[in-house]
Amino acid sequence: MIKFQFGFKKSKLFELDSPKIIVFSFIAIIFIGTVLLLLPIASRDGNSAGLFTALFTSTSATCVTGMLVVDTYQQWSLFGQIVILSLFQIGALGFVTFATFFSVLIKRKVSLKEMVLAQESLNHFNFEDVLKLVKNVIIFTFSVELIGALILSTRFIPLFGLKGIYMSIFHSVSAFCNSGFDIMGQRENFSSLTTLNQDPIILNTLSALIIFGGLGFIVWKDLVDYRKNRLLLLHTKVVLGATAMLLVLGALLVFAFEFNNPATLGPLSLPAKINAAFFHSTSSRSAGFNSVPVDQMRETTKLITIILMFIGAAPGSTGGGVKITTFAIMIATIISQSKGSVDTIILKKRISKKIVYRSLSIIGLCALLVVTITIALMIFEDKPLIDILFETTSAFSTVGMTTIGTFDMSIASKLLLLFTMFLGRVGPLSFAIALSTKNNRKDLVYPEGKIMVG
Repeated sequence: MIKFQFGFKKSKLFELDSPKIIVFSFIAIIFIGTVLLLLPIASRDGNSAGLFTALFTSTSATCVTGMLVVDTYQQWSLFGQIVILSLFQIGALGFVTFATFFSVLIKRKVSLKEMVLAQESLNHFNFEDVLKLVKNVIIFTFSVELIGALILSTRFIPLFGLKGIYMSIFHSVSAFCNSGFDIMGQRENFSSLTTLNQDPIILNTLSALIIFGGLGFIVWKDLVDYRKNRLLLLHTKVVLGATAMLLVLGALLVFAFEFNNPATLGPLSLPAKINAAFFHSTSSRSAGFNSVPVDQMRETTKLITIILMFIGAAPGSTGGGVKITTFAIMIATIISQSKGSVDTIILKKRISKKIVYRSLSIIGLCALLVVTITIALMIFEDKPLIDILFETTSAFSTVGMTTIGTFDMSIASKLLLLFTMFLGRVGPLSFAIALSTKNNRKDLVYPEGKIMVG
């Protein structure tokens, strides 16, 4: 593991490895965001929002979650909203990515250690071309967000006048970053996109932005390079295939179970039902927007949404969850084992044991975290289990949807959700590595033990 030293070379006190730097960079961004949101100028009424409100909002924005304790439009002034927008833009790409980009921009020489750090921040395979990738990531991000804003402006300007330009930019960035923040509260508090659920241009544009952000920059780079080498990485094939399958399957299930629900899809026309079902399937994977009342959905649909949230988006993307490739490897391992194969096979390619073990560890650790937080929340909240599990999974997977109303929960519950959001963004394994003081990687050979399973 690459380590970075600050100050005295021989002092371990100042020695940090890359996972720690990534974790602490998120903490630093949250702290700065909290301070800015505490300023009276950040609130619409000119009074300080209060420490907890500022801290929770800053954490939610930095962790691109969109979980709210106050309505974004009703509480925050233009200054506060721009702070929040900046937080989820930086949080989605990572502080390290932006720092490396500006180093390249001012032509400052980037050290090998900084390149490795950028590589880990972007979840890239190697660091030979990481500087070029960082530059392309920033250019690609701003380009897609600009195109999205231009399309959204064709609908928001007629609805809101010139203010629609700003609203188009805010929601385009929010969708691409999979943050789920919206400023539709001028129509109704915490309404998200429920007042626009019959506008196909808005819903489909936001869906496209969410998908683009959730595929990951490795996939987009590979798709661009395909024109030259006519080859796609296994990673890209798995991400594209699994994403398409989950989007379609999720939409079909939501459409089927909510078709006649008078509180959700029931009153909509058939085309609007199809759009709303697809939008919910797309947003559930990490974005957190909702065009129909999630709390009014049937329990079956809530469970489907929980599964989609837990799986999440692709590695190296703006989304959360255990990641779609991790889930795909788990399913492939189960299928391979059921066929009697000792190896995990995906598309006629063997997956290394190291990747398989890491995938199973991530899913196990994340499931344990979600279950533990769910049990803890049940102590403080007298709500149905399905809704508590929904809230916990939403926080962990940085989705932000709620069936309870996060703003109505106790302070203890909100603190638990704040911690869960942070862990979900930096990753449980990365967080565990960052907290460890030693990394003993001795390859010891132990005697074989026998244990029965199944």
